[in-house]
Amino acid sequence: MTPKLLAHWLLIALLLGAPQARGQAVCSSDGQPLPRRLVERFINADCDTCWADPVTNPTKNDELALDWIVPGSQNDEAPLAAAASRDAWLRLSALKHARPTAHDSRVTDLSPWPETSLRLAHGVALGGYLGTSIEFRRPKTARLDAPPQAWLVLVETLTQGSEGSPVTRNLVRNVFQPSWNMHNSLLIEEQLSFKETRPLSIPPGANPQRLRLVGWVQDSQGQTLLATQTVCEPPDESEKSP
Repeated sequence: MTPKLLAHWLLIALLLGAPQARGQAVCSSDGQPLPRRLVERFINADCDTCWADPVTNPTKNDELALDWIVPGSQNDEAPLAAAASRDAWLRLSALKHARPTAHDSRVTDLSPWPETSLRLAHGVALGGYLGTSIEFRRPKTARLDAPPQAWLVLVETLTQGSEGSPVTRNLVRNVFQPSWNMHNSLLIEEQLSFKETRPLSIPPGANPQRLRLVGWVQDSQGQTLLATQTVCEPPDESEKSP
C-alpha cells in the first residue's frame, strides 16, 4: 500500500469506523474537563540531567502540560537527541521564547469564549500513522475578524518514573497546524465550525500504545482560547463476538 493510499484509508477509518478498528479503544476529548492553563516545558537536548531534574514542577488538576525536547548544539550527539523535535523550534518562535540553555517553562492562561468547543479524536495506529481529527466550533455571537489558529500535537504520555522522570510527561512527537484560512471576510463571519481530518506520522521510537492528542485554538491576536486532550476509553464489550 502506497503512503497516499494508506493516508486515504486512515481518513476513512477514522470517519466511518472501519471493521478492523472495532474492539479497539475509543480515543477522543469527549467529556474531558477544559484546563485553565497550558503548561509547556522546554528541555535542551544537550542537558543530560534535565529530564530527571527533581525540581520539575508537577502539573495541577486544572493544567495541561506538554514537554518539548529542543534540538541542542550537539545535534545527534546530544544526550536527548533521540527525543528532540524540530517542531520545538516552531513553538518557541510562536511564543517569541529563546531556546533554553538547560530547561525552562511557559504557562499560558486560557480564555475560552462562551459556548465554544474543541474536539479531538484519533483512531488506531496503522502502518506508522495515526488518523486524527480536530474540530473547533463557535457560537454566532463570537465574532471573527480572521480564521482561528489551531495546534494539533501528537504526544507520548510517559508516567512518573519513566526514564527517571520525576513527573508525568506528555512528550511531543509530532505537530500539525491546520490551515483554516478563509479569503472572503463574509465567509469568515459565517463559518461556525472549523475541522480538519488527517493522518499524523508516528516517529521512530514512539510507543503507539502511549500516544494521545493535545490541541488548542488561538484567535487572530494570538490569545489562546481553549485546549483539550484525548483519553482512550476501553472498547465496548458488547461489540466482541460471542
